[in-house]
Amino acid sequence: MPGTGRPQAAAGDWDPAQYDRFRDFRLRPALELLDRVPITRASLVYDLGCGSGAITRIVAERFPGARVVGLDRSPGMLAKARAEPSRIEWVHGDIADWEPERAPDLIFSNAALHWLEDHHGLFPRLLGYLAPGGCLAVQMPLSHAQPSHTLMCETLANGGAGGSRLGDEAVAGAAARDWVLDPGAYYDVLAPQAADLDIWETGYLHRLEGEDAVLEWVRATGLRPVLNGLAGADLERFLKVYRERLRDAYPRRADGSTVYPFPRLFLLATR
Repeated sequence: MPGTGRPQAAAGDWDPAQYDRFRDFRLRPALELLDRVPITRASLVYDLGCGSGAITRIVAERFPGARVVGLDRSPGMLAKARAEPSRIEWVHGDIADWEPERAPDLIFSNAALHWLEDHHGLFPRLLGYLAPGGCLAVQMPLSHAQPSHTLMCETLANGGAGGSRLGDEAVAGAAARDWVLDPGAYYDVLAPQAADLDIWETGYLHRLEGEDAVLEWVRATGLRPVLNGLAGADLERFLKVYRERLRDAYPRRADGSTVYPFPRLFLLATR
């Protein structure tokens, strides 16, 4: 979809219920990012890619005197956010072409910016929007090299009958793309205009419950380009083969749970 900053095969609305199936695991890195935000007061805060608003509400509690705006391109997620009354302003929009009406003190983005391209241009632009002393706080998953992602790409490439490809090049390209840079690259693009810069990685070892827990996890996020790009028999075939491969890669433990390693990148840049 031109202008969205996301691969075309990833188009389609998000499923808030599916995303919230592992709510506590997804909320934890956002809370850890917020805990490290160095500013103590703010008058204007944006949460870019706010989703259903769970973390936005916590950000608003952290800065009770601030105007807080949650922005997302998913009507389904925003509908869920608006269902619970709050002082937060929920705005439908795309981060790729977003500009604040005035300089914010905090731009917060949890697990959203990895869907956008050109981080060499995007991150300095976001930092430049801030008021002096303001903070850009970002968390993104580093799942591209994990079996859950590599097996997704392999299944598209050879999961069809007789080892044939499933879907077209657009689907394969959307699933294979990795727009998250190395930590050093973020340092290089942000350091020239940052008064302070803190970048780190954290590896989580999630204990997931239920059958095919890893498949259910990726259904809400990384698998979306495939779910939106395949249909009918091709999608059924993909899910059958991918499910079997995930079961081999992430076997259930003796207690019935599934251990799912998941690394994430964190970034705090103060202007």
